[in-house]
Amino acid sequence: MIMKFLRGLGGNKAEEAVKHEAVEYKGFSILPTPRKVQGGWTTEGTISKPAGDDTRSEHFIRADMLMSEEAAADYSVNKAKKIIDEQGERLFKE
Repeated sequence: MIMKFLRGLGGNKAEEAVKHEAVEYKGFSILPTPRKVQGGWTTEGTISKPAGDDTRSEHFIRADMLMSEEAAADYSVNKAKKIIDEQGERLFKE
């Protein structure tokens, strides 16, 4: 019973990830994944890019909060585009 409760707190990342369509930008794929938290919706998502037979990806989270899920998803895409413009391939450097 306790484990079921704890799993429920974490949410289902796979379920969250498919709520919004991926957006292609300059060879990268942006998947917005805003989450409902106290005070609004988070600005976050995943930026990925094919690399040979593999796919490189990086999750980002910003401090910005928005009042609606759709606004947060749109804003997440805009933030990701700025990250791509500023960092490009360096985004995946270790």
